[in-house]
Amino acid sequence: MVFITAGMGGGTGSGAAPVVAQIAKEAGYLTVGVVTYPFSFEGRKRSLQALEAIEKLQKNVDTLIVIHNDRLLDIADEQTPLQNAFLLADDVLCQGVQGISDIITIPGLVNVDFADVKAIMKNSGTAMLGVGASSSRNRAEEAAEQATLAPLIGSSIQSATGIVYNITGGKDITLQEVNIVSQVVTSLADPSANIIFGAVVDERFNGEIHVTIIATGFTQSFQNTLLNNPRGAKLVDNSKGTTESTVSPDTLSSSNSPSTKPQPPARNLFF
Repeated sequence: MVFITAGMGGGTGSGAAPVVAQIAKEAGYLTVGVVTYPFSFEGRKRSLQALEAIEKLQKNVDTLIVIHNDRLLDIADEQTPLQNAFLLADDVLCQGVQGISDIITIPGLVNVDFADVKAIMKNSGTAMLGVGASSSRNRAEEAAEQATLAPLIGSSIQSATGIVYNITGGKDITLQEVNIVSQVVTSLADPSANIIFGAVVDERFNGEIHVTIIATGFTQSFQNTLLNNPRGAKLVDNSKGTTESTVSPDTLSSSNSPSTKPQPPARNLFF
């Protein structure tokens, strides 16, 4: 399994990532791309370069997770230094990669076979990432809700055919807490979705619970919307079924305006 991480829009990430991905996939590795899309304030030219590179990368990976940096504006404090904002983007990227790798490599309460993960992530196209963490008394429920109730996650899980999620806690994590997290996730997922989860014990997380969710298997039209304008992707459930609503990529800048975007609770991350 090969992870390719990069910040898209510049020369190195945009130029090298698709090439590395092609080599890895042709060699037979399960190839996962986890990349960041520039902030709107970085300029339209950089955004267009990033989008072009992402489209090339998508053709050469099994699963592609795009972290839109503008989403970080929803969780960053008004006083957050610019440098820290970019570090936050790197941290979210790191959590996504670690969440997947931990499921496979670290022995835990519930172990997952690599073949199971491969079945969900092989040739799955664009995926979405959710991250939640809590150290409160109701940490299991809060971490799960943070990872599943952030922007787009509810409708995304409902439309995904494959879901991989990982629960990480210290030695104090209980079986009941693992069950609580699982109940939150499965209650939102489509009954027919292929769901795989792992539960990992790591002493570094004593007193905390972290939940990472990867949702895959979207329709092609929904994947295109997620790539071009994630804020325009919205599934509306009603008595007649589920419909998709998309927004043109040209509206990306206006839809990301701080004055119009909703403000989700802190620490709710889904990209």
